[in-house]
Amino acid sequence: MKTISVKGMSCQHCVNAVNKALSGIDGLSNVQVSLDKGQASFQEDKPVDMDVIKQAVQEAGYQVEDS
Repeated sequence: MKTISVKGMSCQHCVNAVNKALSGIDGLSNVQVSLDKGQASFQEDKPVDMDVIKQAVQEAGYQVEDS
């Protein structure tokens, strides 16, 4: 599992939006988003460029924080 920090989530709608954005990326599975932790975790079934992940989260209206 890989975990990223997501900035800007404030409610369950936000969690659902980030989950949907990440679940739509080919190669990612088992997406779990935590509002309390401000994180999203997922399994990479095949390599996915981090820029693709960041762009999907940004298009949903949120930011990936660099760790």
